[in-house]
Amino acid sequence: MTMTGNFLGAFIKAAAFAADKHRHQRRKDAVASPYINHPIEVANMLVSEGGVTDLTILCAAILHDTLEDTQTTADELTALFGPQITAIVLEVTDDKALAKHVRKQLQIDHAPHLSTEAKLVKLADKICNLRDMLASPPADWSAVRKQDYFDWAAQVINGVRGVHPGLEAVFDGLLARQDELY
Repeated sequence: MTMTGNFLGAFIKAAAFAADKHRHQRRKDAVASPYINHPIEVANMLVSEGGVTDLTILCAAILHDTLEDTQTTADELTALFGPQITAIVLEVTDDKALAKHVRKQLQIDHAPHLSTEAKLVKLADKICNLRDMLASPPADWSAVRKQDYFDWAAQVINGVRGVHPGLEAVFDGLLARQDELY
């Protein structure tokens, strides 16, 4: 699908939905940025740096944290955005009922088995998170905790390798900047 009115309308609908759902949330960075900046950046980097123009992937990118971090349900997403977008969002959603260390390990374990679309969203999400960590890390995170995040993200991304060499190179470039965490 080209970037026509239908494409733009569907994408704006997803962005507006995500903005509404995340409206009271803030990022963990030092300035407590509005949370919606993150899913917008994930979609933007897919388009601007990855050349991804698939509407399903871009809508999933903008919606990728709604199930995990808001009161949104899968049924609600399906009703509004269809089963394909919802399936991708579900693939990249952690089960918050599980302990954090279990969720993190499951991301590593599940990464190789994600659909191509979900792998792209996962890769873009981790790139954006590493960029944020380098530019404006959470104020209360020690250098060790930041390093642990980089190490874990690398393990997750190892499971999606081969999906987009260009974006993987961007990720690798960020990994090479880990010394900036100290």
